Amino acid sequence: MLFIGDDWAEAHHDLELVDEAGTVLARRRLPEGIEGIAALHGLVGDHLGVQDEPDRVVVGIETDRGPWVQALIAAGYTVYAINPLQVARYRERHGTAGAKSDPGDAHVLAEIVRLDRAHHRPVAGDSGLAEHIKVAARAHQTMIWTRQRNTNTMRSMLREYYPAALVAFGDLACRDALAVLAAAPTPQQGAALTPARIQRLLARAGRQRNVAARAEQIATALRGQQLPTRPEVVDAYAASLSALVAVTAEMVRQIAALEEQVKAGFGRHPDAEIYLSQPGLGPILAARVLAEFGDDPHRYPDARARKNYSGMSPITKASGTRRVVLARHARNRRLADALYLQAFAALSTSPGARAFYDRHRDRGATHHQALRTLANRLVGILHGCLTHGTSYNEATAWPTQEAIAA
Repeated sequence: MLFIGDDWAEAHHDLELVDEAGTVLARRRLPEGIEGIAALHGLVGDHLGVQDEPDRVVVGIETDRGPWVQALIAAGYTVYAINPLQVARYRERHGTAGAKSDPGDAHVLAEIVRLDRAHHRPVAGDSGLAEHIKVAARAHQTMIWTRQRNTNTMRSMLREYYPAALVAFGDLACRDALAVLAAAPTPQQGAALTPARIQRLLARAGRQRNVAARAEQIATALRGQQLPTRPEVVDAYAASLSALVAVTAEMVRQIAALEEQVKAGFGRHPDAEIYLSQPGLGPILAARVLAEFGDDPHRYPDARARKNYSGMSPITKASGTRRVVLARHARNRRLADALYLQAFAALSTSPGARAFYDRHRDRGATHHQALRTLANRLVGILHGCLTHGTSYNEATAWPTQEAIAA
């Protein structure tokens, strides 16, 4: 066996090769890209027997994504993606002074896969379509988060010089708000807008219903009394707001384009029907769940493993007579967020999910605790459906009402 610790950076990789006894065979710094991966293969060839298979090479690295990792997997190496927090804790075993270096981290990674690989999972062999969905779903979600940060900045700015706009628009990322604020970025311009002018702006932005009534509401709000700000800074605020409005408007368009990309990729996946049959999952949320779980059928040996990875199963801390059950904070946050939203949506679509939630609330659980418990249960149901290739069935997924009451 040959063990490789790979401490990666944007432009290079620090590598350490060790054998089964822990003897250091080589240390190298290789460039990122084709030249670097070719040099790595040459280095492996120098220390691996001619008759040995590539799967006798085990690599530890702190990421599971990117062309470099895919090249390692394609070569037949067994790749372990080690959480950076685990690497930091393991580093403390090699020294107490707190020193850190890239070659040192490569050594730590090599030792982890040599000695403790049984406690870690190899990088899953997800399909190319699952990777496609993952990239698109993450880009879509990241764009939504960025849009929210932009609108929060806009809200803070408007509060300082244009509070009437906050009265007119609850959602600053909606098409009505972006159209009107682009045309009237100052309080004076907003107050000067006539209902007819606002109607044209709303119609151009795509509104088709209640145009006149909505235009009248906006005009009334923009003409409302407000505390004025210093005239010298209004133009600066207006320029800043116009820039944010333009960026946010483009984000809204790109989010819609990415949404179609996510739906198209997810619709082609063979497990799409199973995911969509689950309560609380629509095309976008289901695509996020599939993307984060992956589709390697051997990644999760049982439902418990899938629940633990989801972050919905609790952890127990016990010492002496003290025992505490806590929420799991070390988790895939994108997946946990999606499953939490699924559980909330399932309350109104699944009688079984609603009864399960109510039972835990009656036992004294808070809303968030009950939702996490429900999400954990839904993950188990999903695992069963995927394992057996069957769609969700409300009648068999939940115990009878008599069992719930008991």
